[in-house]
Amino acid sequence: MKRRWTWRGIILLAAVTFVIGYPMALFIQQKINRGIQRQGDLLLVDLKSMSDFEMDQDAGTDSEIPVVYRDLDGKRVQLVGQMWDPNSAEGSVRNFVLVYSITNCCFNGPPKVQHLVQATVLGDQPVDMHPDYVAVTGILHVGVHSSAGHVQSVYRIDVEQVKPE
Repeated sequence: MKRRWTWRGIILLAAVTFVIGYPMALFIQQKINRGIQRQGDLLLVDLKSMSDFEMDQDAGTDSEIPVVYRDLDGKRVQLVGQMWDPNSAEGSVRNFVLVYSITNCCFNGPPKVQHLVQATVLGDQPVDMHPDYVAVTGILHVGVHSSAGHVQSVYRIDVEQVKPE
């Protein structure tokens, strides 16, 4: 006996396909493009993907940074994350740290230097601190900066704009 599809069956199949297929497609796309998407002259870069590698926290070198992220040096990018400044809970700042998630960043111990983007605001006007996610646009600088025998930063951004997400 031949089975016929009902509208309810078709809708159920489509819903299950969407619920399973869409997240899988996003995951696969993220792995293929390593968290980098082009939008005109701007590169949208996923902070979590950009920091997902291991490096020596004391004697790290540029060669430990994946080439795909080293190639972002000097490029105009947009990063989405949370602002953190140990000296300012609110108000305006000229310098801050951007991390993909303050609460979810580092389940395996303290944050690693590659999880943090040192941000410096360009121009005369500071930006407001935001407690939630922000989109930060600017020129990204990639490379290990060390001092006193420890890596101080891997990523730095000259901030042009900060917008709440």
